[in-house]
Amino acid sequence: MKRTFRSGWCRQCCLRFLLILALLAAVAAAQPSTIQQIAARLTANDLKADVSFLASDALQGRGTPSPGLDVAAEYIAAQFRRAGLDPAGDDGYFQTAHFANVTPNTEGMEFTVEASTGTIQAPKASMALQQPAAADFAHAAVVKVPGTDAAAIGALTADQVRGKVLLLDFPEGSSRMAIYRQLSGIANRLQPLLIALLGSGGQPTSTTARLTDMTSAPAIPVLLVWDESVRTALGKPGPVEATISAHIPAPASAPVRLHNVVGLLRGSDPALRDTYVMLTAHYDHVGVRGAGEGDHIYNGANDDASGTASVIEIANALAALPARPKRSIVFMTFFGEELGLVGSHYYATHPVFPLAKTVADINLEQVGRTDVDGGTSVGLVNVTGFDYSTLTDFIRAAGDATGLQVVKDEQRNQRYFAQSDNQALADAGVPSHTLSVGYMFPDYHRPGDEWQKLDYDNLAKVDRTVALAAFRVADSLETPQWNKNIPNTERYIKARQDK
Repeated sequence: MKRTFRSGWCRQCCLRFLLILALLAAVAAAQPSTIQQIAARLTANDLKADVSFLASDALQGRGTPSPGLDVAAEYIAAQFRRAGLDPAGDDGYFQTAHFANVTPNTEGMEFTVEASTGTIQAPKASMALQQPAAADFAHAAVVKVPGTDAAAIGALTADQVRGKVLLLDFPEGSSRMAIYRQLSGIANRLQPLLIALLGSGGQPTSTTARLTDMTSAPAIPVLLVWDESVRTALGKPGPVEATISAHIPAPASAPVRLHNVVGLLRGSDPALRDTYVMLTAHYDHVGVRGAGEGDHIYNGANDDASGTASVIEIANALAALPARPKRSIVFMTFFGEELGLVGSHYYATHPVFPLAKTVADINLEQVGRTDVDGGTSVGLVNVTGFDYSTLTDFIRAAGDATGLQVVKDEQRNQRYFAQSDNQALADAGVPSHTLSVGYMFPDYHRPGDEWQKLDYDNLAKVDRTVALAAFRVADSLETPQWNKNIPNTERYIKARQDK
């Protein structure tokens, strides 16, 4: 009798246990996947709402600085608050940056070359200040490298350049555009007396005020010179057998406060929650330009309200997930990208979270329009510096899961690596890439870059992929690493090791 009871009880226990397992399996099967949960929260309509406000005429093109930029910052902070992110700035969601609006002064400006063939003084009409700052020195030695050779510039050290004139020589017909956004970082790293850009033409010095970081080292002047006799004396192949003397008067200066906007989704793992994945975009554009009839507001819908809206809505989607990733995710929008990656450089030199514990940055720019690069790009996203780090592997895997093609543009992926805010984080050693649907579009830096022209369904698909990639990086024990087999990553690897 006792044996029968125990046997029956065991059979009942087994049946109940199997039933519980079946119920748990059914519940698990009924639970939406991470991709489905993200997709439910991250919609084309919400992205449209964000972009249409940020790129509206009311914000006057979000120039840095401007009242429209301040309104955009308040809007982003409000959306971070709505998502439930922790404020991570010195003033709520704002990281306050103290800058000055600096107006060039060219009165009495002089640039003189003393060579074996004689002394050459550049006419004022053949010079233009690109970065206003005071300089007054005589008979300085010169370090010359091709302005188009990023590897040669990157190989220079402060010991080679400090106290000398850094001459960046641009051959006839070459573009100087790629170097402009890097000049601040080059100056800070190498500390020359002056950076001289030797080119084939230019425009007189603009008297428009420029931003200067009040908390950084004193600014180093950047002077464009296109006088033919100076080019003849300094542009010859080989070392420069000449010295340079220069006088540049101090500019006028007025203080201004700017803000990076930053929120934190705190990770769940006690051992990893103090390590960070960043998701970034710039929220500024170029403001209002020109006068007279016509549209003079540069709304900047694709560049880069699309990236800013993406950061907002990805934050909202990931914060709503029932389970948080192991690491923390930092959501940040930068000011001043259009002025030379100013806001991201500021963050890299004044980090809110330790850069040594920041494992990756995914930067978003121009992710809204599909009429790009001379054709139509739907269902894909480009990665700059595609092979530079294993962060791309996470993004490709997320694309495989969502059905988005993650592509390598052989012609542009390396060239554009230095042209967005990922560069400032890379310079600090953080594996960082910029994602975009295309590199150029018809209304780039024109008043026609308006919110109605974006493909919001495609933008939502891109953002769901980015959200999944960010979540997986944050939830992984593995961290993205720079690719040591790529020569261009050598300085980023060194910067990482020095942290």
